[in-house]
Amino acid sequence: MALNLLSLSARPSPTTSAVMCQSIATTFSVLSVTPTPPSPLQPPLLSLPQNSIPMPLPSSSCALHCPHFQSCSGCTHEYNLYHPAILDEATDFFEKLGVSDFNFDTCRLWGWRCRAKLAVRGPPTKPLIGLYREGTHDVVDIPECKAHHPSINAAVELLKQGMSKLNIEPYDEDQGTGELRYVQMAVTTYNTSIPASQRYKNGKVQVALVWNSRNENSPSSEKLNDLANFIWRNGGVKGKVHLIHSIWANFQTSTNNIIFGNRWRHLLGERDFWEHVGGIDVSLAPSSFGQANTRAFDFLLRKLHKYVPSGASVVDLYAGAGVIGLSLATMRKCRLTKSQKVSFEKTAARLPATLDSSISWHHADASKEPLSWLVGSDVVVVDPPRKGLDLSLLDALRSLSSLELKSNLPESTSAKAENEKRPWILRERETSVQVKSCTVQEESQSLPETLIYISCGWDSFKEDCMSLLSSKAWYLDKAHGFNFFPGTQSIEILAVFKRVSKPNIKRRKSGKKKRPS
Repeated sequence: MALNLLSLSARPSPTTSAVMCQSIATTFSVLSVTPTPPSPLQPPLLSLPQNSIPMPLPSSSCALHCPHFQSCSGCTHEYNLYHPAILDEATDFFEKLGVSDFNFDTCRLWGWRCRAKLAVRGPPTKPLIGLYREGTHDVVDIPECKAHHPSINAAVELLKQGMSKLNIEPYDEDQGTGELRYVQMAVTTYNTSIPASQRYKNGKVQVALVWNSRNENSPSSEKLNDLANFIWRNGGVKGKVHLIHSIWANFQTSTNNIIFGNRWRHLLGERDFWEHVGGIDVSLAPSSFGQANTRAFDFLLRKLHKYVPSGASVVDLYAGAGVIGLSLATMRKCRLTKSQKVSFEKTAARLPATLDSSISWHHADASKEPLSWLVGSDVVVVDPPRKGLDLSLLDALRSLSSLELKSNLPESTSAKAENEKRPWILRERETSVQVKSCTVQEESQSLPETLIYISCGWDSFKEDCMSLLSSKAWYLDKAHGFNFFPGTQSIEILAVFKRVSKPNIKRRKSGKKKRPS
């Protein structure tokens, strides 16, 4: 099935009389009949002609149709999944800033979540696997979640069967007892052996079991292995249905709310977890951050590409495994990409052999001397957590226009790394990864002209945006919204800022003007 996406503009069209979500044709159609909810195995992709903008849908159209709604804290609105209420606020915000062509894109409205962290509680005979009820630590069982990729729901059911049969004790928060605390289900749709149109539906699940012990040598390790073997025997390569990609164990005994501990162990199945987004194959460890909505993230990356000039020098901050930077290096043939290790190395190893780009990844704190990361780049990409940009980085971006290139720019990061002995510099060198270019790259002292801000926190983005604009160093050129979490009030933003160029001031010549003779 081709990837068709719904692109919404700011305002409803007064000429559209009735719109419905049509699951068979997988498009928006102007019809008057009431649709049926989509098949859970084939959630539709939605597309809308550019000149057709829908009115608010009838209450039964594009509805969640989830039996867990209101008891589960995952989704906050049931109807009109394509149009979260926050979209109107975002449209007004960007219009006031002069961005009149702000649009909003959505992909799958059901079955979109390919990565889920779920709590495990209750009795072993009937375990509860799901999310906390709003404002509590009471787990709501969500076996028929409509947001989950169908493979996640199937893997959860298989896990429950194994827990019941093997008498696996779910975690008890009050007592600190039990064996299985959480489970992470991650779906990969990377499968080149079947047609592209079937890959999403046939996604395989990487299961990460968070075990309540310090390591694999605990007294309960035998039960952990028994549970993993049950899941693999029934859902692995030789199972009746090949559902499971791999099984991992994470060991966590902390009493806080942190889900994962620091110790991981690969148990069964494939070790490497691959996905294809932004034009590249991406390797993700179970501990890596990965976007829950794989299809929407892929579309965001492909839209981002057009705002990066071919051959540009790019710095990708808050980069995680470096997916954004590597995608840009491949698709835009950037001459230099800096990202802020094992996952990065595996992904970089699959880049085209003909790629002539210098790429570096650093495990470092971008909030410390942030200007050293900005110097020499044409484009800065930031994808911060929900709290937004670190204050020191924000201040550095705000002050760029006031810097004098010859006197105020710091030494290059590489030069400082050779000369300085501070612990954080040494750590950054030890954990860096380099992919060298065939072409010798000249050391540049230029400052970025473009800032691309990817935001998952609407409130923090608004604050950072207004702070950047108030400095007069940047202006907002473009903005796009993405429906990464249908059924919630979240919105993902891709904003493109351009640096304000200083006007050329003509100097008066000294001396008196000559009088005409």
